[in-house]
Amino acid sequence: MVDILHRVGVVTPTPDKVYDALTTVEGLAGWWTDDTKGSGEVGGVLEFRFPPGGFDMEVVELRPAERVAWRVVDGPEEWIGTTVDWHLRQDGDYTIVLFAHRGWREPVEFMHHCSTKWGSYLMSLKSLVETGEGAPSPRDVQISDCH
Repeated sequence: MVDILHRVGVVTPTPDKVYDALTTVEGLAGWWTDDTKGSGEVGGVLEFRFPPGGFDMEVVELRPAERVAWRVVDGPEEWIGTTVDWHLRQDGDYTIVLFAHRGWREPVEFMHHCSTKWGSYLMSLKSLVETGEGAPSPRDVQISDCH
């Protein structure tokens, strides 16, 4: 198994705004994709749709201002059964976001693509919290989708 790992510092006095952006449909639509539906509660399923397809995530754990965890229940074959974890901690003026997309069976080329996209979306999350304006799909940074 292999994982995608990223770390981003968000200028904010507490992790609360970051946590809200990860747990509410409105927050998620502000940085990841405009087409977000579902429930951000534990046991709920969040549905994320993008021009090429989408993902359904079951919310498996919430610890306010500390952790958000999802399990992929529908989407591309490579994603099903993987987990997406967000750990938050305050460090001075920054909320540190430790991101992990865990459980990939092997580091296929699609994983490289997804790692780049996660990085760009994490910068969108940072922008949303710091400025009020994210760059969610379809207004995100475009990279080649060639296979």
